[in-house]
Amino acid sequence: MADRVIVFFDYQNVYGGARRQFHSHWEPPECGHVDPVALAHHIAKDSPYDRELTQIRIYRGQPDSTKQPGSYGASRRQHAVWQRDPLVHLVTRPLRYPQNWPAERAQEKGIDVQLALDFAGLAFQGLYDVGIMMSADTDLKPALEYVVGLSPNNRKPRAEVAAWSAKGQHSPRLSIPGASLYCHWVGEDVYKRVKDTTEYTKTT
Repeated sequence: MADRVIVFFDYQNVYGGARRQFHSHWEPPECGHVDPVALAHHIAKDSPYDRELTQIRIYRGQPDSTKQPGSYGASRRQHAVWQRDPLVHLVTRPLRYPQNWPAERAQEKGIDVQLALDFAGLAFQGLYDVGIMMSADTDLKPALEYVVGLSPNNRKPRAEVAAWSAKGQHSPRLSIPGASLYCHWVGEDVYKRVKDTTEYTKTT
């Protein structure tokens, strides 16, 4: 029987990592966006073992419709495209706006906590055999440690990570001291296949 795989995306972290690895800072903001469905299928297949992708979980902060109507509309249109695929489970939380916004940028609040809780909780419930997390946020390490602790002999459930890689230079990846945490390195060739250049800010 194939191992059930869930891929967990910390989307803004994935997007920011792609921009740093494959683009210059002056390029348009849509550069770095990816099709998470295509990327998840690639990562799930990046294994010599028999695996079946059963869910794609995407975690992302949601702009406020009154403070940032353009960004809010763009994110809604992007989310609608993702959710056409029945494997996608999207989790959003409102962005936090500081008092001196927009001089200071809005920030994601609580989305990493939700991702960590789900990564650990779904493993505990036995809802996946392999959980693959794509993020460089070290706040997520405890969730990885928890899942590794559930299967100390590297059996099921199994925790793995994914990260960008370009021209012999890897982006930061999550790791756990003393644990052999497999990393799916995603190169520029794959990025070119899964990148999404759609300008979601355009309504027509």
